[in-house]
Amino acid sequence: MATSLALCFDAPMQSWGTRSPGTLRDTAAEPTKSGVVGLLAAALGVHRDDHDAIADLAALTLAVRVDREGIPERDYHTTQNVPTTLGKGHRTVVSERYYLADALFLVILEGHPELLQRLNHTIDSPRWPVFFGRRAFVPARPLLTRTGLTHQPALRLLHTHPWLENDPDVRKSESDKTERVPLRTIIDCPATTPGAVPRRDHPISFTHGDRRHGLRHVLPATTPLTDPMISDGDQAPCS
Repeated sequence: MATSLALCFDAPMQSWGTRSPGTLRDTAAEPTKSGVVGLLAAALGVHRDDHDAIADLAALTLAVRVDREGIPERDYHTTQNVPTTLGKGHRTVVSERYYLADALFLVILEGHPELLQRLNHTIDSPRWPVFFGRRAFVPARPLLTRTGLTHQPALRLLHTHPWLENDPDVRKSESDKTERVPLRTIIDCPATTPGAVPRRDHPISFTHGDRRHGLRHVLPATTPLTDPMISDGDQAPCS
């Protein structure tokens, strides 16, 4: 029997970078496997160089449903007095850092029941602070949804979990529509799955100076926003 844990990623700002080093720091349109595993590791108090624990977290199946598309924004940063590569002076470094504004995601983890049970107990009282890609980008509401830990496969939850939108005006507007824009979904899948897309964001090592990522494959799709998903809306997301 499948075991899954449903989480709510809601914040004014989120950043899910895939090319962090350098002066141009991007963000994906939804949470990356590396970013989610890093958040889970912080919640459990897993150290960066604990490769076995990181591997266990990365082995969980990740599924994401985009309940509200984020708006891409850009920060313009300048850092002064940065040592030159030759160590013979200092310079000013200009960087551009992208993030998503007002994004909302249903994040589902499927896999080892005992590991998911530990996460269920600790995710909203984490060992170390959790954030969405940058330390300043903290959750706007509890991570655990009302569904929480459940014996349902991630794929089923993508299509049935109550909509996480908690703005009553938005909910009423969608409820009155006869045609609604479907919600995007992304789920881990085997490389041989028709339509699978490769992404190099599977964490192998978070060790300082030795950050490494491997390839995973995901299946992008959509799911309709149904009346039951709206009427059963998760307006009180904590369990």
